[in-house]
Amino acid sequence: MAKKVFDNILGTIGDTPMIRMNKIAADIPGTIYAKVEYFNPGQSVKDRMALKMVEDAEKAGLLKPGGTIIECTSGNTGMGLALAAIVKGYKLICTMSDKQSKEKMDILRAMGAEIYVCPTNVAPSHPESYYSVADRLHKEIPNSFYPYQYDNLSNREAHYETTGPEIWEQTEGKITHFVVGVGTGGTISGVGKYLKEKNPNIKIWGIDTYGSVFKKYHETGEFDENEIYSYITEGIGEDILPKNVDFGVIDYFEKVTDKDGALAARELARKEGLFLGYSCGSAFQGVRQLKHLLKPEDVVVVLFHDHGSRYVGKVYNDDWMRERGFLNSPNKLAKDLIDKHTHLNLVTVQAGEPLANAISLIRKYGISQMPVVKEGVFVGSLDERKLFEILVDDASASSKKVADFMQPAFPVVSPVETIDRIASLITKENGAVLVDLGQEQYHIITRNDLVAVLA
Repeated sequence: MAKKVFDNILGTIGDTPMIRMNKIAADIPGTIYAKVEYFNPGQSVKDRMALKMVEDAEKAGLLKPGGTIIECTSGNTGMGLALAAIVKGYKLICTMSDKQSKEKMDILRAMGAEIYVCPTNVAPSHPESYYSVADRLHKEIPNSFYPYQYDNLSNREAHYETTGPEIWEQTEGKITHFVVGVGTGGTISGVGKYLKEKNPNIKIWGIDTYGSVFKKYHETGEFDENEIYSYITEGIGEDILPKNVDFGVIDYFEKVTDKDGALAARELARKEGLFLGYSCGSAFQGVRQLKHLLKPEDVVVVLFHDHGSRYVGKVYNDDWMRERGFLNSPNKLAKDLIDKHTHLNLVTVQAGEPLANAISLIRKYGISQMPVVKEGVFVGSLDERKLFEILVDDASASSKKVADFMQPAFPVVSPVETIDRIASLITKENGAVLVDLGQEQYHIITRNDLVAVLA
């Protein structure tokens, strides 16, 4: 009989259920099972390795009473560490990239963590990357422990000790394929090692994303920086090679697009009642893309990493999906792009204001383009990328007037202007157009808005 009472929340980690996929896997040969990790108390697979890293650090004397845990995380490892920190009496600081969902950040703050949000589009070695900020804080804060989940081998050991044996027992040793998204590499490497020891013929498939280095490195041994670019999917893919990734136990990597992963996550909710995270959709989509390699007698286990509650404002938000071109959209005219946003005021800056004010507005509203006005007339524009170049070249620029640095004013179009026409107006030098709504009201359409429609 299962134990019903635990001393604390950490005792509930592991022993997650396995669930057969039915409607969504009807056209895939074999039996497809999901190892559903959101049944962990922190609602993700990362609870397992977070606790293991903390307990191993305690045994090694690296984490002492009253200490501070500092970690770079996409959110889920942070949640696992938060549970351990609460029970064991540690402080927790998490550094996160700004592409991570607001829900993840809010949950971590609710669990007592201090959050540092860092830019996504910088190299890992950049001083503002979430890796570098975590390392700096660790050096500055006494009695702190930096697990660094990417290279901390307690990560994959946790899955060798728990997740792997659970999967083997739940399938009664009949598993033929294990499929999982790869980020730090701990899950695939720990589970893969255990399963390969039980049966070397079991295939271990890693799901990667476009913009990540894993697939090409696995196939060629080359770390190709040209493979690296920004992507939207959270929790899988990397621009580094974590020590936890044991490429020797991985048989194959399959890349899944941001769009296909998001759509598959929504499909899993509708067809199987599984409300899952973004990378879970990618993991299942990977199985779907590789179904031609499966046979009717195969038993496939795909691990679903986390819960969909952390992506309500993204994958499960129709507006967010449409803005990125992930849902079919009938948009043909300017008004179709802005109808749902016309209640928002256009953010502008006066030509005579200091440039620092414009920078503050760009940060506050998360925008990349801004009109410049003088006496109620549009006289210029500011572009985030151009501002970056200005500040690099002139450290004193922020105290100078906006008029000294502004670019030409954005073109103005009517609400019934076609998307094709608007696309022709947006160039390398001009990143947006203004839509004249009448009665001195305007709205903006940026290059990013058009990319979402035209993709």
